[in-house]
Amino acid sequence: MNYPLPNNGVTTIPEYSLSNTGIQVITSSFNDHFGGFPTIPVINGYAYNYSVQLGSTTNSHDLNSTNRNPGGFTRAITYTINVPAGSAAVPYTMTYAYALVLENGTHNSNQQPLFKATLRTSAGVISCASPEYYLPTLNNAGNNGGNTSTGATLDTAAALANGFTNSPVLFLSYSGTNNNAGTWLQDVWTKNWTEVTFDLSPYRGQQVTLTFEADNCTPGAHFAYAYVALRNTCAGLEISGSPTACTNSELTYSIPALAGATYNWTVPAGWTILSGANTNTIRVKVGNNGGNIIVQQANSCANLKDTLAVTTTLPTIAGQVNSDAVVCAGNNSTLLTTAGYRGSVLNWLSSTDGVNWSSLNITGNSYLAQNLQTTTHYAALIQNGNTCSIDTSHAAVITVNPQSAGGNLSPANTNICQGETTRPTLQLNASNGNVQNWQSSTDNINWSNLSAAGQQQSFQPGTITTTTHYRVIVKSGVCPADTSLTASIHYFPTPIAAAAFVPDTASICYGKSAAFTASITTGTSYTWSNPSIVLASGNGSVPVQPYTITGTVTPASSTALLLFVYNAGCPNAYIARLPIHVAPKIIVFAGNDTSVVIGQPLQLQASSNSAEANHFSWTPASYLNNTAIANPVATFTSSSPDQITYVATASTAAGCSASDNITVKIFKTAADIFMPNAFTPNADGLNDVIMPVCVGITRLNYFRVFNRWGQLIFSTSGMGRGWDGMIGGQPQSSGNFVYMVQGVDYTGKVITKKGNILLIR
Repeated sequence: MNYPLPNNGVTTIPEYSLSNTGIQVITSSFNDHFGGFPTIPVINGYAYNYSVQLGSTTNSHDLNSTNRNPGGFTRAITYTINVPAGSAAVPYTMTYAYALVLENGTHNSNQQPLFKATLRTSAGVISCASPEYYLPTLNNAGNNGGNTSTGATLDTAAALANGFTNSPVLFLSYSGTNNNAGTWLQDVWTKNWTEVTFDLSPYRGQQVTLTFEADNCTPGAHFAYAYVALRNTCAGLEISGSPTACTNSELTYSIPALAGATYNWTVPAGWTILSGANTNTIRVKVGNNGGNIIVQQANSCANLKDTLAVTTTLPTIAGQVNSDAVVCAGNNSTLLTTAGYRGSVLNWLSSTDGVNWSSLNITGNSYLAQNLQTTTHYAALIQNGNTCSIDTSHAAVITVNPQSAGGNLSPANTNICQGETTRPTLQLNASNGNVQNWQSSTDNINWSNLSAAGQQQSFQPGTITTTTHYRVIVKSGVCPADTSLTASIHYFPTPIAAAAFVPDTASICYGKSAAFTASITTGTSYTWSNPSIVLASGNGSVPVQPYTITGTVTPASSTALLLFVYNAGCPNAYIARLPIHVAPKIIVFAGNDTSVVIGQPLQLQASSNSAEANHFSWTPASYLNNTAIANPVATFTSSSPDQITYVATASTAAGCSASDNITVKIFKTAADIFMPNAFTPNADGLNDVIMPVCVGITRLNYFRVFNRWGQLIFSTSGMGRGWDGMIGGQPQSSGNFVYMVQGVDYTGKVITKKGNILLIR
């Protein structure tokens, strides 16, 4: 039976108060908004190809607000069926499927939204084939003025038992006099697809009608809609389920439901009905042998029976893939076979990590793995029959060894002269695999293993008397071995040069020179590592042996003087080494130049940057209380010169020293503050800054400069600091300024002075 068309024995009934907008036929499935089920079903192995939607997704009765969506679906649909003439003993069954979405109105059960199917003959309604589906309620309330009160309560247990599920989906609800919209969780219940069957054989040769109807609740405030579809076959009862079964597996068999029917199932010997023995669907545990599954369903309208012959197959045995192998990367080939399995090979799988698998789209019990570059696992998917589970075989692992790489030896070329004891250590680089042997050859053709080298990555050859070549044999797993590049040690029969420094070490102070003597006993020429710091006899040639060189070296820091000596016929230089320790540079500070008055004790203080330079001396000794300490005291008399310069020297125990000097001006007056009366800040380096001259003053309290309006323009308390003729970074014009100065002399007396100074531009 095809999906309904207006001219194909179909009558439609529109929603209340709406014109007929046509049949809503769904031919492309989608999921229902509330129930989430597909709108075109596949039930008991039968795939329907359409469904018809009846009813409305909103309340269609209340049309007062233009904001409401009235729905407009067809409320009901009637099929006219001409039952073929024939024997009533031959079943003529009709099967339909339905799915429901009903809003709970909390009304009495007989006023809830509903879906019903009605089968009519000329004699009237066939009640056993005309069920109604609605949400049952408890505590049904009485009517109030013809309308149902809201006192009824949904019978949740009964609703769940009848296959209904409460939908979690939000739906647009309306409340208030202005029909303002708000989003609320409506009490919507859904029922997934269910099949129903009935037998029309008692009505052979007659015309019957089948009507499906989805109605909103009687008071008109809650909606209902449904999906219906008819099977395209009218044969007798037919069991849905697999005709082949895997022993010890669990399977489901079913028939379309018959309203109010009883069910009697019979399964083959050794099988067990796990659930549903009195329903239209059973779950069974399959035994070892096949046989017939028989079902009989009966109600007051029909008594139907069907038999399904079932054969059994043994469970799948996955077995294993033979066998593990080890190959070399690149050109390789391994034939893999399945063994110990029961069933058929559905596909071969491969994986490089044993976790993530890829399909090879290969069937059959063997697979040729070729040209692998990385270790790969192989397994097969096995299934026995069509109903036994698919299983994966135990995998075989093909381990791929990377190809051998001999690499290279460094240094690749070395020269050795007669008597030279230093020999290179040969290092294997850029290889892949394990060292099998080190080999040597004197002609680069015939090679011998070096047992002393072992399987190490490096090797130091022993004494040689002829040019010798070396190489390494490297092997990676099962891959063919590879040979490294050759390294050669070239032997020269000429003796290596010989020389020595006497003494063989030197220590000097910073800026000083170290004297040395070098003796060449074998050699024909020589050079220096740093000739710019060497002053020595000779010109680079060795006229006689032994040959003596004398000289001095003046390095700026600790270093080693290298003497390279060559002997004609030997390419290698003999290196004589003279390590030289240079003491760090000593920096001495004797103090800033200063001035005093006679009778004023002057505390001198010398310092050094080196903790080792801690021996101090002062010259001259005049007027000093001690010349061998860092901080002597100088006291001057009236017979002292007007100025004296002292030199402070700091020395180390090793004899290194450095000096600095300090000049002291001696005023033969009382302690005082002298102030110049003019200055010329023109950046010529002469008289650019005006400052007080403090004689015998130990502390300057302040030196201040004011302009003609009495504004303070400069102030300091630091001796040796003065005004440069600038205010706020701007040079001042020529003019008179007032100064004030105050200090404390070495006896504690406060001296204050003020006066005028002239700025001259």
